[in-house]
Amino acid sequence: MEKYLLILLFATVAFFQLSAQTKPSAPADGMLVRISEIEVHPQYLEEYLEYAYTVGATSVKEEPGVICIYPMQMKRDSTQIRILEIYASPEAYRHHIKTTHFQKYKTGTLHMVKSLDLVDMYALDAASMPQIFLKMKTTK
Repeated sequence: MEKYLLILLFATVAFFQLSAQTKPSAPADGMLVRISEIEVHPQYLEEYLEYAYTVGATSVKEEPGVICIYPMQMKRDSTQIRILEIYASPEAYRHHIKTTHFQKYKTGTLHMVKSLDLVDMYALDAASMPQIFLKMKTTK
């Protein structure tokens, strides 16, 4: 019986040590990182994709506090959209949702969206974030 208690104790300690090592770090410099999980009604899919592309590109281009708005579409279910959003700060996000281009997206797509879940995230390796897209080749 003591042998099993020792094994259980060892397993518990190991679990907590692993948990402590893999706990997400706080966002770097107060950034807000989010994944928007969106399901679109199929009949509006093409129109929704145009809105998503436009608001993402405009936001990154025109808003200094918007680091990334990266819309993606699931291969296995094209009505499932995920948008990686990274803002320099919560204030940058609050500014973003007041912009004309975001308001046009929000009001224009409201009837197209079947479900929406905004999932706030912690960056596991915030120090690497500046390196994310450096390896991509651009054709400017």
